[in-house]
Amino acid sequence: MGSLGVGGIHDLYPTAEQSNAIQRWVISHNHLGIPVLFTGEGLHGLYEDTATVFPAPINLAATWNSELAQRTGAAIAAETRATGIDMILAPVLDLARDPRWGRIEEDFGEDPFLTGQLGLEYVRCAQGDSLATDHTVVAEPKHFAGHGSPEGGTNTSPVHVGERELRSVMLKSFEPAIREGHAMGVMAAYHEIDGIPITDDPFVLKTILRQGWGFQGFVLSDAGAIRRLYNTHYVAATPKDAVCMAIRSGVDMQFFDFDHDVFQKALIDCVHEGSLAQSDVDRAVRSVLRVKFDLGLFDHPFVDPTLCAKVQRSQAHLALSLESARESMTLLKNDSNLLPLSRSIQRIAVIGPNANVARYSDYEKEEWGERINMLQGIRAIVPHAVVNFDVGENISSAVAIAKEANVVILGLGENQKISGEGHDRSNLDLPGNQEHLLEAVVATGKPVVLVLENGRPLTIGWAKQHVPAILEAWYPGELGGTAIAETLFGDNNPAGRLTVTFPRSTGQLPDFYNSDPSRNTKYVDDDGKPLFPFGFGLSYTTFRYDHLVATPPAAGSHDDVQVTVDVTNIGSREGDEAAQLYLREDVTSVETQRRSLKGFSRVHFKPKETKILSFRVPQDQLAVWNAEGKLGRRTRQLHHLGWRLIRSIVGNEISSATVAGTARAQEAVQLHKESFPKTLFCGIA
Repeated sequence: MGSLGVGGIHDLYPTAEQSNAIQRWVISHNHLGIPVLFTGEGLHGLYEDTATVFPAPINLAATWNSELAQRTGAAIAAETRATGIDMILAPVLDLARDPRWGRIEEDFGEDPFLTGQLGLEYVRCAQGDSLATDHTVVAEPKHFAGHGSPEGGTNTSPVHVGERELRSVMLKSFEPAIREGHAMGVMAAYHEIDGIPITDDPFVLKTILRQGWGFQGFVLSDAGAIRRLYNTHYVAATPKDAVCMAIRSGVDMQFFDFDHDVFQKALIDCVHEGSLAQSDVDRAVRSVLRVKFDLGLFDHPFVDPTLCAKVQRSQAHLALSLESARESMTLLKNDSNLLPLSRSIQRIAVIGPNANVARYSDYEKEEWGERINMLQGIRAIVPHAVVNFDVGENISSAVAIAKEANVVILGLGENQKISGEGHDRSNLDLPGNQEHLLEAVVATGKPVVLVLENGRPLTIGWAKQHVPAILEAWYPGELGGTAIAETLFGDNNPAGRLTVTFPRSTGQLPDFYNSDPSRNTKYVDDDGKPLFPFGFGLSYTTFRYDHLVATPPAAGSHDDVQVTVDVTNIGSREGDEAAQLYLREDVTSVETQRRSLKGFSRVHFKPKETKILSFRVPQDQLAVWNAEGKLGRRTRQLHHLGWRLIRSIVGNEISSATVAGTARAQEAVQLHKESFPKTLFCGIA
């Protein structure tokens, strides 16, 4: 730590005793007694072997359950603060717009509304009502902003968006966590937009983040992002220039960039030379100190050494990890109701490289936790059955055990060597020999269930056509094998829904549901339709939607649009439905998306049960950034301009619908029948 002192320590992951010892030394060795801020990764659990391994963020998003996001944020915060770490580098609120990008697994998906709402709840409960507790931490949404849409899908590459798309789409996933959740940290990303690196962009970090959204915390550069101004973007001639440019633009703290003497001398020299305002240095200092005061570090800098044993890997947190895994299970195909499997099956073949390994996403090590894999989960749930396993390296051997089975369960997908940060792929097919293995096993004629554990959408067109049942499990955490087995055998009714589009080929990319209507998605060798669309997911029961009623606000009022719909479980099993409400503009001054998610609700139903679901759409969610660069409701007032509410229904029917409003509005109601998805359009005057 040397004579210069230390303000923040990243990625140490100390025990409580170690963090207390360091904190005591730091306080006693700087003349103002300023405590240190410990920061660590907490993406889906603290990056430490004694902490709970939760399902990946893409799993959490697949639950479409805001309450689970709240509880997960709170649990990770409690386990983190118990070690003395005060801030987690999470959640990731980038929009997953290119699945070649290895960090899709860290995201909540491709939609700004869903990402924004889940991020808001995660941040709210990680930070709690007060940061000055033994169970809350500073949350740091990242990577601000637009990082999930890199050129070519390669990490840290340029992002190509204009200001209107930046404001209307890319920033919408971050805004709720800052404005409503009052996140006290933000990570500035590596990339550049239109030639301007984020760490050198006062428009994004000052004008929008601080002045526009009222951000009160501090901005931390991503690891080495300030140095990139000098050695990658080449907008700074020297390290000194890079440091001063970043602070001047709104960055408050560096992260593995330059040695402290280089960093501090650069600031001092720039202030004396007049190239950096003293007020910018004051802002950076003030922002970091404010967070330390809010955390209570000046009054209570030490952590209770007995706390870790009470909260880390507690039964409540392990149960939460399993609950999240269960709710994230996403059924993509189930021909002839092959699933759920009967418990009376006598011989089962479990085949594949992901079948006997508990796959975790990035920022966790697969040797941590209970590590219950799919094979263990299946053997536990049907102990009487003969369950044979083959990893699938030798396809002939795998085919041999498949021929002896009543049913084959294939565990395929990805792993940490090809998915995660720095693991971008140019091809989204099943890796290695997995496609050959899949086709050889299916050729045996045995019933086959494909279970995928992966961090991004894969191009599994052959599987969709030939495999009768496909379950997307993503990376379901340390107890994921139990959740998979429970789903395969009917103890868990899957209700996960996709939050990223599955393309048919990499040639379709980028492929996301809320594209602009002028985009032509037809090719001479492809119909342009996705393999599985955003919001898709099947169940072991069936739901019916009736009596959709949309009530517009009174003319000139600021009231919300209110939408209600009756949902009935018409099947014989209880289960959850993830209802989704979409909107499409009829006419605007600029081109807007084909449709946009504006509400969602995950609800549990008993067989034959009906519930009335209610959605409220604030008018500010209908605002449009126009061609003049201004935020307006539309070219005319809300009560003069038509718009459409769209409910995406997968495998369900809407029997009737009504719209509250004028006769003109009611006449505009029409049931738009498409092969997939079925949609309901409600025109409201």
